[in-house]
Amino acid sequence: MKKSKLSVVMAAMVLVFTNALAQEPEVNQALLDASKAQQEALIESLRDMVEIESGSDDIEGLERMARYTEESLRALGAETQRITATNDVPPGLVKGVFKGSGTLKVALIAHMDTVYQPGILELEPWRRDGNRIYGPGIADDKGGIAVILHSLAILQDAGWDDYDTLTVQFNADEEIGSVGSGAIITELGSENDVVLSYEPSPSKEVAGAEGVLLGTAGTASLSLVVHGRAAHAGAAHEEGRNALIELAHQLVQTRDIANSVPGSQLNWTSAQSGTARNQIPGLAEAGADVRITQKGAAEALLEAVRTQTEKNLLIPDTYTAAELEVLRPMFEADERGRALAELAESIYAELGEGKLGQENARLMPTEGVVRRSLLLIPGTTGGTDAGFAASSGKAAVLEGLGLAGWGYHASHEHIEVDSIVPRLYLTTRMLEILGRNYSEAE
Repeated sequence: MKKSKLSVVMAAMVLVFTNALAQEPEVNQALLDASKAQQEALIESLRDMVEIESGSDDIEGLERMARYTEESLRALGAETQRITATNDVPPGLVKGVFKGSGTLKVALIAHMDTVYQPGILELEPWRRDGNRIYGPGIADDKGGIAVILHSLAILQDAGWDDYDTLTVQFNADEEIGSVGSGAIITELGSENDVVLSYEPSPSKEVAGAEGVLLGTAGTASLSLVVHGRAAHAGAAHEEGRNALIELAHQLVQTRDIANSVPGSQLNWTSAQSGTARNQIPGLAEAGADVRITQKGAAEALLEAVRTQTEKNLLIPDTYTAAELEVLRPMFEADERGRALAELAESIYAELGEGKLGQENARLMPTEGVVRRSLLLIPGTTGGTDAGFAASSGKAAVLEGLGLAGWGYHASHEHIEVDSIVPRLYLTTRMLEILGRNYSEAE
């Protein structure tokens, strides 16, 4: 049977990554020195971005972030443009394109929006405490943007142009499911050989070492709508069929139902019913956050919920309808993505010798050689844009290349300062190796 063009391309990409892995870990001192020199500048850029409040529904703040990233990319020599989101919500996406002299087509992605409401900086201002810097959105995902911008600055100063096109794309709606940018990110993935995504790495305090992600959850919303019968709550309550009581019953009996569906997670997060104190409510509805980590789990979960709600009613003559909407596809690294992760692991190993490596308290000895460790994290129940980037099957995708940190979406969100140099070195070294190996493969 004749191989498809895509399968031939994929096999060639695996060979490229395998060749890249074949080299012995040997630090690129020029890139490492440049990464160290960029640390303070990155911290200043990070502070500039954190002090721009940019929640997903803060159009003014997101416009400021879009202008900041556009100007930063333009200063680095990119041709920039705004891409209108598919739902027409401003500010859309910021895209920067660099043209080189090689063959690699690579894209770097991150997001500008956060989960925080306007005024959050009054409660949770930028602050530094030893190895931690705190601030809303600092890890998720302004740290990722900072790594991209300053890695490109290092490579520009080094005169690196061993690529055909290098595309940077920042979206403004990741925290609400990338509803207006998902299709655009999918298209970007179909146009590139490699997509590197810059969500944060778990902090060393939590995970033991910095890492990259081999999988992320798909996300979906599940709704329950209970139809009952409205009636006067005083004079004729017995004529009513209380949809609110039935909804409460259904929520309780389905709260753990995902335990019976491998690869799924369900949490009821919203509910509403009734408009008047003196009326038996005839309608009630609830919504759930759903996470999917196995193929087919979304459909299996919906079927389980429908079966359970149909067979066990509390209030007679009520009807419960369940619907599920998939919002973001799951990401699971394929053979090429895993090879990228192993390349990242080998690059971290280069940092094992010298002061930078010795300062990391969690080094792994391998055959008598001290090497800095990098976790290849199998997956997370968090959802990211890597799922969109990989969905066409064209690009090799790797997630979790942003700064190490923790407390995402919470008052203690922070990054670890000592992750800055390794993450800059990881991106610059990976691009340098990929560009060279793609050119040599031609």
